[in-house]
Amino acid sequence: MLDTKPRAAATLPSLLELRLEIEAFNAEYCQVLDTQQIESWPSFFTEDAIYRITARENAEAGLPVGLVYCEGRAMLIDRAFAIAHTAMFAPRYLQHHVSNLRVIAIANDGTISAEANYLVLQTLVDDDTRIHQAGRYLDRFVRDGTSLRLKERHCIYDTLRIDNSLVYPV
Repeated sequence: MLDTKPRAAATLPSLLELRLEIEAFNAEYCQVLDTQQIESWPSFFTEDAIYRITARENAEAGLPVGLVYCEGRAMLIDRAFAIAHTAMFAPRYLQHHVSNLRVIAIANDGTISAEANYLVLQTLVDDDTRIHQAGRYLDRFVRDGTSLRLKERHCIYDTLRIDNSLVYPV
């Protein structure tokens, strides 16, 4: 667990490096989604990952009900395939923005807990750009060799009115 006590100068760069590594991870994650490379999206997750999108009111009440729940990379692959090959929806452009990243804890097993705010803008080809969803990521990262992978990404959205169909991941 991270503490708030002053740190020795020798430990500070490693924490800053970890934050930069997670920011680079999120930038790649967003780029894949924004350029509609949806079939590459599952590669950001571990084999046993959990991906959820839940309303803030449900998350705060401890209710697991959400818009999307995927358990394991296989479910993420199925979702990505369906979006890429079978789903019918209006053409759109997305822009994911991630900010205010905080590393919350580093467990003894090396699991890294982090959170960040996200904003997804959506432009339908025949409409104005609108806020598609705003919220925060609650993440658990693990190392896969030298790379980070998501063991869990819980997207908790604040947006009260969302589109009736959530097509792309956030």
